[in-house]
Order: sequence, then C-alpha cells, then structure tokens
Amino acid sequence: MTTTTSRPEVLRYTAFSSDPAGGNPAGVVLDASALEDRDMLAVAAELGYSESAFLTVPPEGLGGEAGRAYTIRFFSPRAEVPFCGHATVAAALALAERLGPGPLVFATPAGTVPVDVTRQGETLRATLTSVEPHLEDVTDADLAEALAALDWPATDLDPAFPPRIAFAGARHLVLAAATRARLADLAYDFERLEALMHRLDLTTVQLVWRESPALFHVRDPFPVGGVVEDPATGAAAAAFGGYARELGLVPEDAVLTLRQGEDLGRPGELTVTLCAGDPRVRVSGTGTRIG
Repeated sequence: MTTTTSRPEVLRYTAFSSDPAGGNPAGVVLDASALEDRDMLAVAAELGYSESAFLTVPPEGLGGEAGRAYTIRFFSPRAEVPFCGHATVAAALALAERLGPGPLVFATPAGTVPVDVTRQGETLRATLTSVEPHLEDVTDADLAEALAALDWPATDLDPAFPPRIAFAGARHLVLAAATRARLADLAYDFERLEALMHRLDLTTVQLVWRESPALFHVRDPFPVGGVVEDPATGAAAAAFGGYARELGLVPEDAVLTLRQGEDLGRPGELTVTLCAGDPRVRVSGTGTRIG
C-alpha cells in the first residue's frame, strides 16, 4: 500500500450484537487481491481491532454457489491467525448486505467453513459451521503457569470443568471459574500469559462460568494478538462447544448461549448449536455495520 489510491476499502462491522457499541468489531476487506501479507497486517494494526478479515477469490474445488465462495484470511494487530469466528461473521454479514442472505463458503487457513445468513425482520443472522473439533490435555506445569499469569488460585476453578486445550479452527485453553465474581475480576500479567500462549500455540484463553445448564458467561484474554481481551470470540465459542460435548458436560444435541463482553461494556451473545451425529459446531449471531 504505497499510495493512497491503492488503499482498499475497509468496512467496519461488529459481530454478535445488533448494537454497534456491543459485540466484537472487525475490519472487513471484501477485495484484498492487491494486498500482500504486510499490507493486511498494516490494515489490521491501524484498525486496532482484535482481528480483521481479508477476502480473495476461492481456491479450485472449494464448491459453493458462484460468487458466494471466497478465500478468507485473518490478521490481528500483530500476526495472522488461522481462524476467527467474529471476523467470519462480520464478513458474511457484509457480503449478505450486497448479495442477499443465503449460503456462503469460506476457505480459511484452518479448513473450509460454511456460513448461512438468514434475515429475521430487519436483522441479519450468520451461522458458521466449524471444522471438526478436538481436545488436548494440558500439563500440570502449564496449568500452574496459566493460573499464575492470571493470578487465579487453583481453588477458584470449577472442578466440574477439567482444564483442556480445545480446537475448532484455533487452539484455546479452557478454564472454568467457580463463581461469576472470579470471572469478573480479571487483571492478568500480559507478558507472562503471552509467553505461555506462544509456547502452547494458543489463540486465546477461554474463561467460562456456568450460570445454568445452557447459559455460560465467557471472557477471552488475547495477548498474543496484542489485545488485552477479545469482546466476543466465535472461534473460542466453537472450541468450547466441542469441549463441553466431548466431556459430557452438555447433551449431544444442545443449544448453548454464551454471553461475552459484559465486563468490557460491549455485551454480545453467541449461540452454540451441537447436533448429534455431526462433530462440527455451529456458532451464530447477529451483527451490524459500524458507522
């Protein structure tokens, strides 16, 4: 981007809230074909959002309807990430406003992610389907380091939710707080947690508290992206859905509500749908253009 004429149009959308002041904002570039990696990183850094999405033509064999299939990449202010749920939702809503509701297909660095956009009155709602999730154990030493960086005593964890690294396109360390007060009190060692996350190849730490069988409150520190906290994290929601199902914490058929961003003053809501017989996880939410 050496001249002002080569600068792409950057759209701004929030995902997982119909209020521009809620949810998680993302930059969206619908035609990034002229941008190199360093240009996309520069756009993301200038915006300062946790992630921005950059669309180009789809690879051969992706499938999907003509004109409704794309390659999509995600950049935080510091680096590229393999998958970002809220920026996928933001990009899908931006496309739906131009192409109309319906199915979309994205080729992401993590795999193929279909998205279906529907209209409910004046509101658009996007539902992404994740790649297949899986879990990994976390060592006692790495768990102790994570808790030390968070300044959380081990006794503040909910014993019903074993710590695990969960994946559904990106890796997240899932830790459950025993109380809402513990979740609300988040003041962590940025550099210490960042170092651990780089070593474990984590995108966020997914902190959760269960209010009721199907309602969870979540927070996501994101120091590896140069952001203290992500306001609404679709990739982590997908990973958490796979985690909760695999550990038998929810039924195989379930609809979960994740509330995020309340402690940041940017409330949002993510719906996680699990379907028996399909290992993938569906994450849906509304969104709107900013400005």
